[in-house]
Amino acid sequence: MTARPIAVVGASAAGLAAVEALRRSGWTGPLTLIGDEPHLPYDRPPLSKQLLDGTWEPDRLLLRTEEQLAPLDLDLRLGTRATGLDVATRTLTLDGGTGVPPGERWGSLACAGVIVATGVTARTLPGAEGIEGVHTLRTLDDALALRARLTGPGRRLVIVGNGVLGCEAAAVARELGHDVTLVGIDAIPMAAAVGTEIGELLAEEHRAHGVTLRTGAVEGFETAAGTVTGVRLADAGTPAAGGEGSTLLPADTVLLAIGSTPAVGWLAGDPALDTSDGLRCDAYCAAAPGIYAAGDVARWEHPVHGRPLRFEHRMNASEQGMAAARNLLAELAAEGADGGEAPERRPFAPVPYFWSDQYAVKLQAYGLTAGADRVETTVLDRAERRSVALFGRDGNAVGVLTTGLPPRQLRTLRAVIATPVPWEEARERIRTATAVG
Repeated sequence: MTARPIAVVGASAAGLAAVEALRRSGWTGPLTLIGDEPHLPYDRPPLSKQLLDGTWEPDRLLLRTEEQLAPLDLDLRLGTRATGLDVATRTLTLDGGTGVPPGERWGSLACAGVIVATGVTARTLPGAEGIEGVHTLRTLDDALALRARLTGPGRRLVIVGNGVLGCEAAAVARELGHDVTLVGIDAIPMAAAVGTEIGELLAEEHRAHGVTLRTGAVEGFETAAGTVTGVRLADAGTPAAGGEGSTLLPADTVLLAIGSTPAVGWLAGDPALDTSDGLRCDAYCAAAPGIYAAGDVARWEHPVHGRPLRFEHRMNASEQGMAAARNLLAELAAEGADGGEAPERRPFAPVPYFWSDQYAVKLQAYGLTAGADRVETTVLDRAERRSVALFGRDGNAVGVLTTGLPPRQLRTLRAVIATPVPWEEARERIRTATAVG
């Protein structure tokens, strides 16, 4: 009887980290990596930066080459969608790609264990589908299509959504010489993630580089011969910097950067799984016996913060992929499977980290910034965009975000919020750390 494989669904950073950790931790049985894109695992953060501006080509984004993957002895199924999961039997239903018998569209794969690392999908707007010049930016193919659109200067680009992705793309497009308008429901870019004052610093930086900031909700699109010619705003498009509003923003290219949705639709049919805002997991990243999740799709019980969290950040994806792999092997070893010398199951308790590069400004954050009930920002040097913000919740400091600070200070600030500490204590430590050097 052929041994059942462990299957990792999602050829992403999290999925790659999982399969590598499985082999390192002693899994010698069959190992399947399934990806719905035709590409080998690649890095996503450069999509809105180095790939979009043309300084990198796609091969530089690869996390591993075919030669580097070979020692893992993977059953690699690219261009293959997982369309269902029977939790009780740990059986996947697959659509297309390699591994499906000739002439058949559907296939199934009975597994010893499953790690879900399917990430998220880009949100879009009603009426956007099929309009030439309207783009989202989530996959490598998305980024290449947008890059082709922005080849040569002089495009009129409207970016809908002033979060991290929208702001990064705006910075790149301006540096490429395009006319850029950044539209958000909130007047201050990235305010939900970075707070009002640092958001205002970013707004100043974008304006200084020639980006037009507007506030409003998109009502629809103007087209000519199937190509976008403008974006209609429902509320007269009040400019974020003052001045007269307008209901129509001329555009020959539009980027929809309005957030994402966890890729869990294929799991929704099994009542054993909670797929509200991602795949719900316990502190060990387990969604059900033998079923684990990692990366953007996972909403797990953070043991330090005591509540379920979901992060769409690169470092978390790799760390959680490794954690899910180790914990799955520990569970399989307890079931009597060939799990090698797997470690004991351990709660996944990272200090969350994210970064964003916009022009010469580098933002870096540790801990939790979204959902804070208290934010205190110190602008250390406005001209140089040097600042630090402390984020609190329920009387404790839980996150810190900086712009323009050196690595030594960043390491000190990370230590302050590695675990929640009383607000006043953290505030004083932050003040001391940023007052020197």
